[in-house]
Amino acid sequence: MRDRGFGRYRVETGLRILVQLPVEALPRVEAAVLGADPLAHGDYDRVSFHSAAGVQRFRSCGGGRNRATEDTVEVDCIEWQVFTTARGAALDALIRAIYATHPYEEPVIHLVPAQRCRHRRGMDEDNPNRFWNRDTADWVPPAHR
Repeated sequence: MRDRGFGRYRVETGLRILVQLPVEALPRVEAAVLGADPLAHGDYDRVSFHSAAGVQRFRSCGGGRNRATEDTVEVDCIEWQVFTTARGAALDALIRAIYATHPYEEPVIHLVPAQRCRHRRGMDEDNPNRFWNRDTADWVPPAHR
């Protein structure tokens, strides 16, 4: 993990992992990944994002478990994203967790080199744009009100 300082924040290097999967599989895949990596982001963990439902399209060529399809088929699914600084055996364990719990024979998993910004604790806390310095917005979780 490379850490470069820029005063208010620092930049970390890692991987952005994107996984396409049916929504019903997300809790199972996410739990398995969290067993391999807490998905930490500073003072938080279990940090992830998933999109609204979309459509994954593919045509089976017949070389795997499923018979060949003449035309493209569609599956409703989401894309789940996480960031990790895991490397080597730790990254292998994370990817194996996805394969072990994903319902597909050939899961769509993209590993994208990425960087993320991390705040420096205790800085800029009086900023009027921070949610705790304003009237409580609807999106603020009840635990943080």
